[in-house]
Amino acid sequence: MILRGLVVLLACMNLGVALWWWLHTPPSPPAVPPLPAGVASLVLLGEVEAPLSPEQAEAAAVPLPLPDAPACLSIGPFETPAQLRAAMSALTPLVSRIQYREVQATSLRGYRVFLPAASSREEALASARELAARGVRDYYVVTAGEQENTVSLGLFRDLGNAEKRRDELIAMGFQPRLEPRTEPGSQWWIDIAGEPDLDWRAAVGGDARLEGRPAPCAGLTPASG
Repeated sequence: MILRGLVVLLACMNLGVALWWWLHTPPSPPAVPPLPAGVASLVLLGEVEAPLSPEQAEAAAVPLPLPDAPACLSIGPFETPAQLRAAMSALTPLVSRIQYREVQATSLRGYRVFLPAASSREEALASARELAARGVRDYYVVTAGEQENTVSLGLFRDLGNAEKRRDELIAMGFQPRLEPRTEPGSQWWIDIAGEPDLDWRAAVGGDARLEGRPAPCAGLTPASG
C-alpha cells in the first residue's frame, strides 16, 4: 500500500514539473541601451556594399571616347576561355573599342621520336628486338592506326630532350625521325582600339607569349565598363 502511494506521488510530481515548463515563459533579454547622439550602430563589413554615386555609375556605363588617332591592335593568342575573360576584364576599362574572336589553330603538344613504319609487323618486331639487344628499353611497337608498324622511341615536351634521344639512336646505327606532335584546337584574340601609348601587356599581366598585331579599327564594338 505504501509502495503504491509512493508511485502515485512521483507521477504527480513529474506531471507538475512538466506542466510548469510548458506554461513557463522565459524572461525577455535586456534591451540594448540607446547609442549616444551622433554615433552610428555597428555594421559588419560583409553586410555593406558601397553603392556607386550617380557620377560613377554614368562613367562606368559610357565607353571611353575614341582618340583622334587610335591604335588598333589584335592581342593574343589566348589558349583558354579563362585567360580570355581575365584579359577582357582588364582591358575593357582602358580602351574605346573592344571585341574578341575565336579562331581554329594547331597547338604544339611536344615531340615524338620513332623509327619509320616497317613493311610488316614482323619487320617492326625485328627492329624492336634489335633495339633491345643494343640496350634500348624505352620503345613501343605501334600495331594499329596511322602510325602502324612504327616503333615509338619516346614522347617529349622539350625539343632538346627529343634531339638528344634521336642522336643517341643515330649513334647506335638506327635511323630515327623526330616530328612535332600537334592537335587542332581553339585560340582567342582580342581586338582593341585605344590610345597609342596604352601599355596593354602590363594590363594583361605581362605575359611574354602574347603579341599585339596591328589591326583595322573598323567594326570594333564600343567598350562598356
